Amino acid sequence: MKKLIIHSVPVAVSFMWLSVCCKTCNPIALTGPGFLKFYLILTAGFYISVFSLKYFDENVSKISLVFMISILMLGIVKLIKGLMIGKPVGYLVMILIFEGLVILFLSGVQST
Repeated sequence: MKKLIIHSVPVAVSFMWLSVCCKTCNPIALTGPGFLKFYLILTAGFYISVFSLKYFDENVSKISLVFMISILMLGIVKLIKGLMIGKPVGYLVMILIFEGLVILFLSGVQST
């Protein structure tokens, strides 16, 4: 339960930023720069919480992996939307590659 609360805080903060600054609750509806700001707030906050748990010798749990994969799927959905309408998606691709590598690293650490 503690990890669920810790991981929910960055998600709540990023969605509060989304509703206050962008006046929407749908991150997919944002334009490229707006979505990148939202996505960087979300990923940075979430991975800070994950690495802070690792710093305090907590294991990466299944709920952490579910959150990570959910965030990755949100980015992939926006990537597909950007490709379909012909927008540049280079920064998002780089973020998704980095995020995938972090997920692989953390899931490999979990299994050992």
